[in-house]
Parts: sequence; C-alpha cells; structure tokens
Amino acid sequence: METKELIDRLERDHILTQEEYTAIITNHTTQDMEYLFEKARKLREQYYQKDVYVRGLIEFSNYCKNDCFYCGIRCSNRNAQRYRLREDEILECANQGYELGFRTFVLQGGEDLSYSARQIGELVKKIKQAHPDCAITLSIGEREKEVYQYWYDCGAQRYLLRHETATKEHYQALHPKEMSWEHRIQCLRDLKEIGYQVGAGFMVGSPYQTAAHLAKELCFLKDFDPHMVGIGPFIAQKDSPFAKEKNGTLRETLLMLGLIRLTLPKVLLPATTALGTIDPKGREKGILAGANVVMPNLSPVSVRKKYELYDNKICTGEESAQCRGCLENRMESVGYHIVTSRGDYVSFFENKATV
Repeated sequence: METKELIDRLERDHILTQEEYTAIITNHTTQDMEYLFEKARKLREQYYQKDVYVRGLIEFSNYCKNDCFYCGIRCSNRNAQRYRLREDEILECANQGYELGFRTFVLQGGEDLSYSARQIGELVKKIKQAHPDCAITLSIGEREKEVYQYWYDCGAQRYLLRHETATKEHYQALHPKEMSWEHRIQCLRDLKEIGYQVGAGFMVGSPYQTAAHLAKELCFLKDFDPHMVGIGPFIAQKDSPFAKEKNGTLRETLLMLGLIRLTLPKVLLPATTALGTIDPKGREKGILAGANVVMPNLSPVSVRKKYELYDNKICTGEESAQCRGCLENRMESVGYHIVTSRGDYVSFFENKATV
C-alpha cells in the first residue's frame, strides 16, 4: 500500500499495525510528510482551533539519583553544577508566571529525594492556594502509587513521565541495570488509574533505536492512550556515555509528531525545547506538524544553564517575559496564537468536577 493511502487510513481509523507504521517511517518522501502535516493540522484544529497552550516550566532541582546513559544530570556526572531551589524561590517563579499569563505550572526536576513527598505536597498546596485557577503538573520521576495519590490529593492534576521506549531491550540499552522498564510502565498505569492527566513520551533518534522501535512507540501510545505525549530529538550530552552518538533529526521528529496527532487526535502535544535546539525554527515547524503546546522556562536565569539534560539548550539566558514574548511572536508567524488558559485535554472534565 502506498504511503499516502496509509496516511489516509490513519486519519480515518486512528490506528495502523506496527508493520504499517514502520512502512511509513521507512518509506516516506518529503511530499508524503507535507501530506501528513496537512492532515495533522486539520485534526488538531478540529479540537483545539489555532490555540497554542503554554506551560510554565520550573526546573527546581538538577540532582538525580539515577544514572541514565543519555542524561547530563545523571548522578555520576561530576561536571554538573548542582542546585536546588528553595520553596520561596519556586513560589516566586509561579507568581511571576501568573503575572505573565501562565495558567499551568510544570514542576520538573531530577529524582531528587532530598525533597520529601510531604514537602512536594505542601508546595503544590501553596501554589494552588495562591493561584486556584491554575493547573499544576509534576515531572519528578518514578514513585510508588501512594505517593502519587497523596500529591493528587494535594492538588496536582497532571504528571509527565516519559516512558522512554516501548521496547524493554531498548530501555535496558539506555539505562543502568538498577532501573526497571516494568516499574516505569507501572508508574504510568498507576498515575492514570488515580485520575491524573498523564503524559508519556520518548526520544526520537536515541542510540540503538530502529524504525520498528518507533512504530512500536505508536502502538504503545494508542494502547495506553495518554492525555499528553512529549517527544523530542535525542541530543548528545558531552559528559554522558552517549557523548559521541549521532543526534536525532528534525525530519524524523516532525514525522513522529504528525503520526502521533493522527493516532491520538485529542492529545496535548508539545513542540519541545529540544526541537528548537536542533533547528532555529524547530518549534514553529513542530506546531505546523500537529503540536499544540509550548513550554517556556520560568526558572531563575541563574540556574537555567545548569539544568543541562543535553548540550546547547536554548533560552537559558532569557528572562521569563522575554521567553513568553518571543514564543508569542513565533507562534503568530505561522498562523497560531498563544492563549491564557489551563489548556486541559479536551473532554477530560466531562462528567468530572474541575479540580
């Protein structure tokens, strides 16, 4: 079957077999990609119009107990300049973000157990008390179900946890043996069962990844049906074991964004900072491929360069207002506009009380 025929069927049915996804990934032409993106834009606009949602990212700690082979804040990286933000500093980031129009805050960090579950919970409560119309997203790794439940009860409504890869053997090639693919997937299932809006995701072009792996990601996402999917190109980090590995490409990442949009029509799909790092217009191109979220940085400028998951990360020297203004102009340049909104997954709160 021709690639365009497969894209038409995916637009209609929102599912293909792993072999059919692999065929698109392997055989597509530039014309096929433009055809895919046209379909993806049409579908995202059906649910989200021309709106682009912003998430204010607060990277509050770059300490991590894990030693993932691709990551610049892995625990064994002695060149990392470590930091932890105090509670008052995090609250000030949220206050500044609120003044700039942000209605979602993403608290992100390494798996830093020096912040107790209770401290995180109290922080969530204080942000909710100060800004009750805002949503709070946590992105702080693997915990046990009772901890996730406690944070949910404190007011966190969303959780981002990239599954990294849907293939166990591939996961083992990217992580030390102490880390478990099964536990990571169970965490995602626990989060969804509790009631979070859940974000999964993976790197495109990571070491040892094949077209079949990427196709399996799409099958996994269809089965798990997350509310958000965060993907970006693999970018090598100079102090990691993968320092000399080849980076992921803009082309393949955009292709995957378009395929994810057709597979999960309502999904919240960021055009990531990593996409903007490998191409000056990467985030705009991501929006035109079907994405509908951007995540500017609200962290203090003094620590932004220290949260170095990968090399050459953009926007590390800009003030929060600059980041917001810059992104606004970038989105307008491609016919979309940033909105002041929580930006919930469409229909998530049908038959639910908004929390």
